[in-house]
Amino acid sequence: MSSSRQQGFAAPFALVTGFGLLFALGTVAAALQGRVSPTAVLIVSAAVVTVLSFVSEPLAAIPLGVVGWLCAVGFSHPPYGQLRVTGPFAGRAAIVMAACVLAAGGLGLVLRRSADRHILEGVGSDAGLPGAGTAPGRDERGLAAGAQPVPEPGSVLARAAYAVGARRAVTGMIVAAVGLPLLTLLLAMARNHLSLTDDLLIYLVAVVALAVIGGFWPAVLGAASASLLLNWYFTPPLHTFTIDKPDNLLALLLFVTVAVAVSSVVHLAASRAGQAARSREEARSLLALAQTVLGGADTPAAVLDHLVQTLGGQAELLENVSGRWVKIAASGSAGPSAPITRVGVRSDLALEVSGQPRPIAPGLLAGFAAQTAAALDRERLRTQAAQAEALAEGNRMRTALLAAVSHDLRTPLASIKASVSSLRQTDVAWTEADEEALLATIEENADRLDGLIGNLLDMSRLHTGSLQPFLRPITIDEVAPIALRGLDAPADLRLVVPDGMPLVLADPGLLERVLANLFANALYHSPPGRPPVLQAHRARDSIVLEVIDHGPGVPDALKTEIFEPFRRFDERKVGVGLGLAVAKGFTEAMGGAIVAADTPGGGLTVRITLPVASRSAQSMQGAES
Repeated sequence: MSSSRQQGFAAPFALVTGFGLLFALGTVAAALQGRVSPTAVLIVSAAVVTVLSFVSEPLAAIPLGVVGWLCAVGFSHPPYGQLRVTGPFAGRAAIVMAACVLAAGGLGLVLRRSADRHILEGVGSDAGLPGAGTAPGRDERGLAAGAQPVPEPGSVLARAAYAVGARRAVTGMIVAAVGLPLLTLLLAMARNHLSLTDDLLIYLVAVVALAVIGGFWPAVLGAASASLLLNWYFTPPLHTFTIDKPDNLLALLLFVTVAVAVSSVVHLAASRAGQAARSREEARSLLALAQTVLGGADTPAAVLDHLVQTLGGQAELLENVSGRWVKIAASGSAGPSAPITRVGVRSDLALEVSGQPRPIAPGLLAGFAAQTAAALDRERLRTQAAQAEALAEGNRMRTALLAAVSHDLRTPLASIKASVSSLRQTDVAWTEADEEALLATIEENADRLDGLIGNLLDMSRLHTGSLQPFLRPITIDEVAPIALRGLDAPADLRLVVPDGMPLVLADPGLLERVLANLFANALYHSPPGRPPVLQAHRARDSIVLEVIDHGPGVPDALKTEIFEPFRRFDERKVGVGLGLAVAKGFTEAMGGAIVAADTPGGGLTVRITLPVASRSAQSMQGAES
């Protein structure tokens, strides 16, 4: 991992700072006219180089050491400006600067890497966390066996070139290697027409062009090469590195400082532009992810699908369960040798991606990991909420059943008990009519008790999901008469079923229960002399059954509520209020529909719609008959 922490202080800032400090040191030494000893100048220059080499990235230490050596040699003693690259002092200065660069730069790099290693181990390691473990076939870093972590974006050359990329950096190097000698040749031919100031400005333009083409480091190397070319070919005495005039040395130092400063500005602009483009791309991806989640696709699988569609490769969400990493959701595919990147969301949750054609930005990957974890939490909360709602519904049903048992079931039991006790009394002589009345009471309440228990059991089957209808072609004439049996006044209900009515696809037992409950409800509310009617007719591919009564009817606002369990709107409050609820449940279980409507002239019409049996089924039914 080559993070900014390991690289240290960026070279564009370090070189400009170091060159400025060394230039100021040389200016002060020259102004004091020998009152600063050469050793003092060397010590201060070495201190500046040491500090900046320690805190800066390694590649910045080399030019800092070179400029520090030039400053110590050129401004160590008068006459200032004579660059003495040979001699005992120049040799000692070179050794000191090289030692400072190597020691400070190496020590700073080692310390930064050590600090980063401890931070990564503290943040990413599962050691000491509850439930920590590794998946089978994965090492302690959570990677698949034989897989390597995804490297940081770009090679060493690309990182050295910063924002412009390796290709442009190489192009800048080639332009510098070819262009600077050609420019030197042209300026040498025009030496009689140009001054040193003109040469400096032309070389400065060339260095800025290199910064635009190749980035920061080609421009720095170009500035150093240009300063040497200026010194050798255009600064008296020619063809030596000795500078006999202080103002020429000052001009060269200013040239190098300005060239590096301008290159830094160009590099920073390119770097900021690259960062802005990457940030826009990450923001666009995260916005698309947020729109996907807000649009309802907020399951872990949907988030991983979006990740794979956006970035390619494969993505998996893993959860640590009893010390083993278990796959929760996955999307996409990748080769077995594809490197794996793992992002820990929590101590028990991690996101793994592999096989992406391009490296994923850490911020974008962290955003996908967080959204995947949040989607998993929401999905589990929805499941828990549904389970809690089912439990609450069951509790409400049990409470209502207990209420029904406490009242509606005890009433017929009490009547039966009283009638039987009366008949068993030996001290009372019952007439034949009295006995008949008591037996009729027993039979009536037994039938009522049987109906209540049947409806309770039917509703229990509906709510537990254990109802499995057996659909087959049947005729209305075969089910409706059976449903009339056991009713108090079956003769008071008329059946109007036209001849030639096609077969209906239904469960005979369930349809019988539906009609029996509707008949009982219609008979209960119908006034004397106006019996209820069952009518049947065909409507396209359906059979419509209408149970019509002429009772008080039901307001429109309550027509849907009458099919809810334990809802009773009659003032007498007779029954548990399950008959119509059972009829609705059984009808829908058979694939039909049931609605309530007004009867013309007053009353209630309950309309049942069931599908017509197919012709092949009707043929088979006829053959069996």
